[in-house]
Amino acid sequence: MSSRRRRTRKQRVLITGIGGNLGRAVARRLHRTYEVVGIDRRTVRHMPKDVDVEQVDIRRRSVEDVFRRKDIDAVVHLNIMHDPRTRQEEHHRFNIVGTQKIFGLCAEHRVPKVIVLSSADVYGPDPRNDQFLTEEAALMGGQNFEAIRDLIALDMFCNTFFWRHPEIETVILRPVHIVGRVNNAPSKYLRLEKPPTIMGFDPMIQLIHVEDVVTAIERALTPGIRGVYNVAGPSPVPLSFVLDQLGRSPRPLPEPLLKLMLETAWTLKLSDWPVPELDHIKYVCMVDDSLAREKLGFDHAHDLPEILRDVEKGPRPW
Repeated sequence: MSSRRRRTRKQRVLITGIGGNLGRAVARRLHRTYEVVGIDRRTVRHMPKDVDVEQVDIRRRSVEDVFRRKDIDAVVHLNIMHDPRTRQEEHHRFNIVGTQKIFGLCAEHRVPKVIVLSSADVYGPDPRNDQFLTEEAALMGGQNFEAIRDLIALDMFCNTFFWRHPEIETVILRPVHIVGRVNNAPSKYLRLEKPPTIMGFDPMIQLIHVEDVVTAIERALTPGIRGVYNVAGPSPVPLSFVLDQLGRSPRPLPEPLLKLMLETAWTLKLSDWPVPELDHIKYVCMVDDSLAREKLGFDHAHDLPEILRDVEKGPRPW
């Protein structure tokens, strides 16, 4: 496409994983300013009429057709599998091989900007953590949690891509626990009437509203922005404070008993929380997001009461 044509149309953004809660939120925000193209292997409904959605698996050859037919100005890569019950081999094929496919096509078709959503979970909760971890901190989240290892490998691959392709503005966002009207693990935990806690532990936690993550992605689309950014919401608070504000009745249990209960529930498929998730309600993992606030111009719009009100409302019906 000629440079003149690029100037006379809206920038075109491809969103992978547009069918998820976050993908839908990103599409609904970006379509006001950009031409939005979405891909997802799931059937996607209830999208704005001007959003072009194609049912494509990012691992398949058919995804190449999307890049050939569309003149993509930026890719927002959200199509990352987080289901802890999916076999590790499937996780690897989807998350790592799929991401390599998308990034390879970005290089081949000279896409100017790529944004990938990682997570602050890559740092890992640990009693030895600094109070606030910067983007330079070691990615230790996979030490005890196998499901995080692929996310770390994905994050590291994107970092390598960043250095190998300086012509592409690569942005890696590492948000803290995303909550609100979504159906992920942190939101599900906070919706429990009697959430289990570990006796003797009350870690400080950081939450961010899903719409503020959308804002961070929107800011990352700014020309000239590249690099790795931690993204957080309001000031950290103790887990007990959050549960109290939600009116919950936590059940403090000895760690060995809670592990046994969770192992049993996991085996019987009564719970989708693997035992390593307990570290997130035991140890601290807080990040320093000053770089995102300085370089991206990011600022959260939702305070803690607003975040918790949306947690209570539950996931959106679409």
